[in-house]
This record gives sequence, C-alpha cells and structure tokens, in this order.
Amino acid sequence: MARVAVGGTFDPLHDGHIALLRRAFELGKDGEVVIGLTSNEMARASRNRSVREFEMRQRNLRNSIRRYFGIQDVKIIKIDDQCGSSIYEDFDYIVVSPETLPMAQKINRLREKRGLRPLHISVIEYQLAQDYVKISSTRIAEGEIDRHGRILTRN
Repeated sequence: MARVAVGGTFDPLHDGHIALLRRAFELGKDGEVVIGLTSNEMARASRNRSVREFEMRQRNLRNSIRRYFGIQDVKIIKIDDQCGSSIYEDFDYIVVSPETLPMAQKINRLREKRGLRPLHISVIEYQLAQDYVKISSTRIAEGEIDRHGRILTRN
C-alpha cells in the first residue's frame, strides 16, 4: 500500500492537473494520496496573476476528484512551501511534471539529510494544447486556451 505525495496550486484546474492526479491515484491505489495545496500566500507570491482563495481551490479540487475519479474522500493539506510534508513524512512516491522535477530531486536531497529514504519520483508528460504547447494555468488565465487545451484566441 503506497503513500503518494502530489502538490500544486490547481487554479484553474486543467487537463495537466488531471493527468498528474490520475498518476497519483494509480500509484496510491489501495494506499493513500496526499495532495498538498498551496496556501494563499504561497500561491500569490509565485504568480503574476490572481489566484482563487484556498477554500475555493480546495472545493474545486475535491469536486473534480469526485467527478473524474469517483473518489469521495481525499486528503488535502495546506502547504506553505514547495516541499510541504514530503521532507519529513513517510511517503513512497512523489508525482510531478517535468517543470517540477527539480523540486522533487531537492526534496529527496533534503530527505536524505534527515535520514529518510528517497521518494520514487514519477514524472508525467506535459499535456499539450491544440497548438502543441503545454497546457498551463497561465495560458488559461490569459484566455489563450480552455482547460482542455482548445485554442480560444489567435495571436
């Protein structure tokens, strides 16, 4: 029974996030998936755009997990830094995108310093939009694409 860590801001939630969560739930089948959701302060400090309040992001995330995966109860914790509880709790896996792979590698270095075994890192592929550029929350917020990667405007 694996214990899996995954994290992010998840706003707006898009197909890339769904792929990330799908992999986490595959690895955590019969185990536990712990989703680290960034606090308002952390989310806003690292973005050049507005981000919904934590409670709304958490509610949207829970609703999407029910809709896409049929999972009624999921553990979501608030994180105030990029590592969250992954540097001191017992996990087997961490699921990341290519963009966040360096952070997972840093987490393993920090775990090692604390005498903890490294996490198995599972990297998902980027989900590409209709224009073959990765789907991102920023592109969605800027009105370029929808959450499924369909083009909304032409530049």
